[in-house]
Amino acid sequence: MSLVDHSVRAEPSIAGVADYLALLKPRVMFLVVFTALVGLAIAPGQAHPLIAFTALLCIAIGAGASGALNMWYDADIDAKMARTSDRPIPTGRIAPHEALAFGATLAAGSVFVMGVLVNWLSAGLLAFTIVFYAVIYTMWLKRWTAQNIVIGGAAGAFPPMIGWAATTGGIGFESVLLFLIIFFWTPPHFWALSLSRAEEYALAGVPMLPVVAGPAETKRQILLYSLVLMPIGASPWLFGYAGPSYGTISLIGGALMILLSIKLRRAPAGAATDRAAKHVFAFSVLYLFLLFAVLLVEQGLGLPRFHVPG
Repeated sequence: MSLVDHSVRAEPSIAGVADYLALLKPRVMFLVVFTALVGLAIAPGQAHPLIAFTALLCIAIGAGASGALNMWYDADIDAKMARTSDRPIPTGRIAPHEALAFGATLAAGSVFVMGVLVNWLSAGLLAFTIVFYAVIYTMWLKRWTAQNIVIGGAAGAFPPMIGWAATTGGIGFESVLLFLIIFFWTPPHFWALSLSRAEEYALAGVPMLPVVAGPAETKRQILLYSLVLMPIGASPWLFGYAGPSYGTISLIGGALMILLSIKLRRAPAGAATDRAAKHVFAFSVLYLFLLFAVLLVEQGLGLPRFHVPG
């Protein structure tokens, strides 16, 4: 008897362009490219416009590759959650092996082009970021520990460092500060979202903090991280690497983040908690965007550049 099951055939994909774009997680890609742009723009020296464009394109493609590989591996989880059940793989519009091939090709191509046309340090950081997100976070941390988003959040924090390395060929202390801002921003941002999705994560078997430790502990952790985030967010100004406009925005934004986190912690269970969590989540996006946007504006206006105080 033949060992090949002829009843199972590889059917052609019914996916359209929009489905492949969805695999790239465009909203996440936008944030990645924006923070990388800031790192590239404020770094000392000036990259050739073509080099800068190439670097940002490779970072965007690498981020998209990470998203595609994440969706390939997490298709079983995505199918069980309302927020993700309509993604291309759970709905059958894209076959898993197609998503894997798509993501792997984009990943390899983005790293190779980055290395050849920009520099190999930025390419190495890009490769590490892709592997960290697609393998360490997606395949291991996400399904293993409630601290998944804390450790895995490092993947989203590397783009400013990659942009900085694309311009300078090195890693400066200033770029590390930008890394730390995103790293400490990620847990309260994502835990606020996961509070209203705890039942879905439990059903999918994902040990998110609200599932493992409960809403009360999650609220406490959000507040603790928000308290740490305020001085970290202000650190470029505190170290003398950014102007007073950045300092003002970072302090006001950090204070509002703390106030919203306090309101969330005090909110009773149920609809009140969901509303307060959505407020924290929405404001956290605005907070991070404003921090990086002000750095970019200060650079464009010729205000104090990042530099090592002498």
